[in-house]
Amino acid sequence: MSNTTESRRLLWSGFLNSSRRFADRPAIDVAGRQVTYRELAERATRLAATIQDKASPGGSSLTAVFAYRSETAYVGVLGALLAGHGYVPLNRTFPVDRTRVMLERSMCQCVIIDEESAGQLEALLANIVRPMVLILPGLPDVQALAAKFPAHRVIGADGLSPVENWHPRHVPTDSIAYLLFTSGSTGQPKGVMVSHGNVLHYVDYVSKRYQFTNEDRVSQTFDMTFDLSAHDLFVAWENGACVCCPTQKQMIKPGAFINGARLTVWFSVPSTAVFMRRFGVLKPDMYPGLRLSLFCGEALPMEIARQWALAAPNSIIENIYGPTELTIACTAYRWDNVTSPAESEQGVVPIGEPFDGMRALIVDDQLRHVPEGGDGELVMTGPQLSLGYWHDEEKTRRAFVRVPGEDTIFYRTGDRVRRPSAEKPFVYLGRLDSQIKILGHRVELGEVEATIRQASGLDGVVAVGWPKTESGADGIEVFLQTDSFDTKALLEDLKRRLPLYMVPKNVRVLSRFPLNANGKFDRGALLKTLEETEARS
Repeated sequence: MSNTTESRRLLWSGFLNSSRRFADRPAIDVAGRQVTYRELAERATRLAATIQDKASPGGSSLTAVFAYRSETAYVGVLGALLAGHGYVPLNRTFPVDRTRVMLERSMCQCVIIDEESAGQLEALLANIVRPMVLILPGLPDVQALAAKFPAHRVIGADGLSPVENWHPRHVPTDSIAYLLFTSGSTGQPKGVMVSHGNVLHYVDYVSKRYQFTNEDRVSQTFDMTFDLSAHDLFVAWENGACVCCPTQKQMIKPGAFINGARLTVWFSVPSTAVFMRRFGVLKPDMYPGLRLSLFCGEALPMEIARQWALAAPNSIIENIYGPTELTIACTAYRWDNVTSPAESEQGVVPIGEPFDGMRALIVDDQLRHVPEGGDGELVMTGPQLSLGYWHDEEKTRRAFVRVPGEDTIFYRTGDRVRRPSAEKPFVYLGRLDSQIKILGHRVELGEVEATIRQASGLDGVVAVGWPKTESGADGIEVFLQTDSFDTKALLEDLKRRLPLYMVPKNVRVLSRFPLNANGKFDRGALLKTLEETEARS
């Protein structure tokens, strides 16, 4: 189904090319230690040779990387790819039962593990009888682990194969480069299969658009289970740049990390910038070293873009958009302090124009084209269209569809957008599932949030329908991210700005919103607090 090219170039090709051209330059900077392209290439190649030597012929061509913000995580990703496998990132900060489901469903033969994650192995491998190869490249002595897990083959640093054993394998460009598990509506994670060709199209386009060079130092704020991390890794390595990975402690103070790591490129979810503004670290001229700032993963508030432009005066600011199924991002919008406010809707920055080669349509619920200026669901196709869902043909058929009058497959994003005219950018209006009915009225929660942001001057605003009913919700509850606020006065103000059925029943103040694993505001966790409050009352 994917529209990949016939090129023999693979996702690891750019890294190996950079390891020859920029051998002594840093490829990664993890916890303040820099690893050169030469060293990273050697370590990854040894790991790849080990996978090739130890994995059973004809078995799964996927390798799990159970590592978190460590050198082993980067070595593992490259080692899996060089072995001819796709990688499956696992995260020790997730509930171990969820991680076990991902490991079992992916049917990986090999698991690469860093030292910090090894403590979870007993829980992770519980009830898994399928023999696997467990590789711990940072641990020389693995005798105790080998005795603990006799059903599996355990290999430490001393058991790795030599570089000379590695040989490039023939891998078609439509083979899986990585398998990412995202949240599913059934509660079970769904695996998105992304090919080498999908990612290479993205890498080539953004490398050209943003003029990356070997002088760049690129942030890596995303965990590897979030597909935006693939941008950080493969765009940087394609161009000889350095991937700078903050520790968990450094992530608490992202402003200090930007300057301390001498970053030239920043990439994060907007929630991180909202957090920075709230704590007073988006002041003018704080980040003069940034030349490029990218935001993705959720709606970018207009005021945040304006404040970031002041804090990083030498930086291009772009809002990029794209679901995992369309490979990292597939549209982009460049912020302009003069013209962008007029192009923004609901206080949110537009998502812009499709990448070269990508096509976007706006359709109704019958997949029919919406007239110009109307709003509807965004569907897209092109070379970044992923392979579908791992071992789930039914879900794939529902999301990857044929549009009447079109001869190719489109992905249904579930996002509601509008294009005011052919000359104007696409604007994001919210998720289709964020539209609820209250007393028979259709209500866009995004519109409620935009009005509250404007009335309160706060960026951290989440509106949810509550309590739930069969037809929608009885009302709206709002959360504000701040230490204190005159919520009574705000509600009175909202009565003058919104129809009565859209005015929240309650406004709750939280000093800090819960975040999900990808750093976004966790709406599900906020809803759970309402459920728990109701259960106690």
